[in-house]
Formats: sequence, C-alpha cells, structure tokens
Amino acid sequence: MEKQQVNIKINGKWTELVVYPHELLVDTLRERLHLTGTKRGCEQGDCGACTVILNGKLVNSCLVLSVQADGAELLTIEGLGTRNDLHPVQKAFIEHGAIQCGYCTPGMIMSAKALLDTNPHPDEAEIREALSGNLCRCGGYVQMIEAVKSLCK
Repeated sequence: MEKQQVNIKINGKWTELVVYPHELLVDTLRERLHLTGTKRGCEQGDCGACTVILNGKLVNSCLVLSVQADGAELLTIEGLGTRNDLHPVQKAFIEHGAIQCGYCTPGMIMSAKALLDTNPHPDEAEIREALSGNLCRCGGYVQMIEAVKSLCK
C-alpha cells in the first residue's frame, strides 16, 4: 500500500509526515511523533482517552485517519502547557485532585478546554455534558467537574 504525505500543524508547529492511507491519527501521534499523552483506549470512540482538538473541534483521534488531518491544525495535551507553565485547566485538575491514575486525564482536560473555549461560564449540566464523552475508570468525575467549575468564576 502506497504511503501519502500529510502536513499537519501540531501544537503550533507544521509537521510533514508520510503515512499509510489507513493509519489512525492516534497511532501517528503516539508511535511516529511520540506524543503519548493521547491515550489509546477503546479504539471505538467511546472512551475519550484519545481526545484531541482538530481545527477547533473535539475529536476522538482513534476515529480519524491521519490523511484526513492533512492541512489541519491539531492540539494535543502536550501543546497546552509546559511542566513549568501549566494551562489553567491542567492546574485546576491538579488542585482539585482530578487526576487519579491519569489515564483519562489528557482527554478530560482537552474536553474541558474545548468547552471553556466555546462557553467560558458553563453551568454544571453543561460541564457534565462536555465531559460525558470521556470515561474515568477510577470514578473521579466529581473532582473533574469541580475543577472545571473552579475556572468559571
């Protein structure tokens, strides 16, 4: 199978890649670019572990082919903040104990960021709805909701 060239602006930097036509974005991010904050979970778009922001919209990267992202702008958890300068959503998750095992955290944070980008003052029902596409196996939803609510003041 012949590979295809794609250009994707990832976390603010244009990246040129050669990918297989059937290659999933989650695999390109994790295996080729070593952006392992995006997790591989259910591989069916149900758990939200692979959530990224593509052209300003929340997507499950396990449901997107890398060739579909050609020319697109992509934001992953690695592009939000740095170890020394965390994004406010990342800080809020830490402050409210919303990290727990950490597996779902990147997807949850990306979902929260996308919500706050479009609705800076969501109510609790809107927060719950925004996070509903992400499964937390540790059951830490209360802390995650509180973390997002703390940013709405």
